[in-house]
Amino acid sequence: MTEYAHTPVLLDEVFSLLGPRNNCELMIDANAGEGGHCYAILSKYPDVKIIAIDADANILSVAKKRLDVFGDRVYFYSGWSHDFFADYPAQFKKPDTILFDLGISSYHYKRSGKGFTFEKDEYLDMRIDDSKGITAADLLARIPERELADLLYNNSEEKYSRKIASFIVNERQKSTITTTSALAELVIKAVPVSYRNGPIHPATRTFQALRIAVNGELSKLSSLLEAALRVLEPGGRLGVISFHSLEDRIVKNFFRTMNKNCTCPPQAPVCRCSGRRSVNLLTKKGITPTNEEIERNPPSRSARFRVVEKVLDGEADD
Repeated sequence: MTEYAHTPVLLDEVFSLLGPRNNCELMIDANAGEGGHCYAILSKYPDVKIIAIDADANILSVAKKRLDVFGDRVYFYSGWSHDFFADYPAQFKKPDTILFDLGISSYHYKRSGKGFTFEKDEYLDMRIDDSKGITAADLLARIPERELADLLYNNSEEKYSRKIASFIVNERQKSTITTTSALAELVIKAVPVSYRNGPIHPATRTFQALRIAVNGELSKLSSLLEAALRVLEPGGRLGVISFHSLEDRIVKNFFRTMNKNCTCPPQAPVCRCSGRRSVNLLTKKGITPTNEEIERNPPSRSARFRVVEKVLDGEADD
């Protein structure tokens, strides 16, 4: 078994766009995981300090061991980045750079034991922070059929969402669905034979949709980016690596909105916003991995990287 399960993606691009402009900066890695991006940045830039955040205490403990060599150049926060940005510690200067590596780490699939993948028979937990919230098993036991179908479609664009939801609801009337293998088998039974033999496992989108719902990944994303931008130093850079089209769409739309001179709704009779854009777009289109990186690290193939530069503070900072 390799020491670390996850390989950080788009490292050269992160160096290029988020590397320090004066080599003495504070960076926040808002989804630190096993600390791969942190390790690379701290190694390359000896004067940079990093705040490493992760909601999974187990994976953060891995990052702490990995980054111990850098001593007090790293500050660790165990919890959701939403909470950290909402109550930004007064002892810290505003960050010069913030990185979000969204999605789920390979660590969670391979070593967490939380039921993120159908490739292992595990309990359907799926909570990144397993100290709070409901598990995927709890969700499957409670959610009405129509809401489940909508969840599967909205969170993963699963085209057989209604058929899968119907099978799940029928099955739970006979027995509880608590394991990854049980859920995967239900999905296989629910979908047409042609879909079972498609390019991806037929349960892939169902598992993605449940994980997103359990952790609020899409519903919280816009407010999270807004909170991060609020604490970012003017002139600082905010970069987001996303891993599926639904995430990337939210990021792209948020950045485009912040890049407008006026963000008031079209029906507003008078402009009530600042009348100035909040960010400059540094990546007009999302940056994707090179063929060489995809060959070295196949999970990177769906990654897309977008970066903006903050140009002014909002009303919350006035």
